[in-house]
Amino acid sequence: MAAVRLRPMDVLINVFVALHIIGIASLLGGFLTQMKAMGAGTARFTPAMLHGALTMLITGVALVGLNQADDQTVNNIKIGVKLAILVVILGLVYVKRDEERVEKGLFGAVGGLTVANTFIATLWT
Repeated sequence: MAAVRLRPMDVLINVFVALHIIGIASLLGGFLTQMKAMGAGTARFTPAMLHGALTMLITGVALVGLNQADDQTVNNIKIGVKLAILVVILGLVYVKRDEERVEKGLFGAVGGLTVANTFIATLWT
């Protein structure tokens, strides 16, 4: 069996993909842990959600740059849609981060937009 050799750029891109997934996990995990509180009207945005969204933004921008530097095709429309959704998520979480309670609709919107962004990433080819 022949060994597969990864180029250094492939390793770097894969590291940023992993970090991007960790950011998604932090944002979505923070949302999911607050589902019961959302039902009771006591949900709040946690620091993990803010840090996850920031991680997604930084690693996403890095991934676009790395893929373009590696002469890979980047779907700019897809990236633009994902960025726009993430900016909305980040804006909502940042502005409301210090509030003790966040409205159900607003909190649900962040969770829904996060899930939508994940599906856009995986299904839009």
